[in-house]
Amino acid sequence: MKLLAVSDEVVAWIHSPQLAERCQDVDVVLSCGDLPNDYLEYISTVLGKPCFYVHGNHDRKDQREPEGWINLDLQRYRLGALRLAGLEGSPRYKPAAPFQYTQSDQWLRAFWLARKMAQGLARWGRGADIVISHAPLRGIHDGSDPAHIGFEAFNWLVKAFKPRLWLHGHQHRNYAPMQARETQLGQTLIVNVHPYRVLELPDQP
Repeated sequence: MKLLAVSDEVVAWIHSPQLAERCQDVDVVLSCGDLPNDYLEYISTVLGKPCFYVHGNHDRKDQREPEGWINLDLQRYRLGALRLAGLEGSPRYKPAAPFQYTQSDQWLRAFWLARKMAQGLARWGRGADIVISHAPLRGIHDGSDPAHIGFEAFNWLVKAFKPRLWLHGHQHRNYAPMQARETQLGQTLIVNVHPYRVLELPDQP
């Protein structure tokens, strides 16, 4: 299965006719947040493939949902044999700002999602194949400032449910040019997709 993942920054060739030429064989599109609706809707219209997203900290609360996209926040979604889940937002660094959470907030949200993932684990043998988030895990692809430190709850979810892929954005590549983009944590490959990645997810036997 081929995935196109996008986050945080509009990429010129994706928002152009080149998208159809270069990504015609993509099976699923995933957005990790902080992208304008016109960009997302261009992708969904041109590719015509299932599209899933979570919100980032720069998204607005009054922003309409992008057409052709499914919000995965706190959801577990079954797409054929593929199981997807998601968690929105960044660490809180502005009072009352939308899509920003304290570590405690995100722990509660992670526990809520874990209940749904546990049902899948009991029924199908896995909680999720792919999890998407805006923010990274704590200590993996994150930053040291309050706005870009990772969520501890995400580390727990990886260890508890062992998804095959965990995709995130938020930590722009120019913030830490030498930082790894991919990290293997147990059975889970964690990928910073800013500003985009094309990934292959091998079929399971």
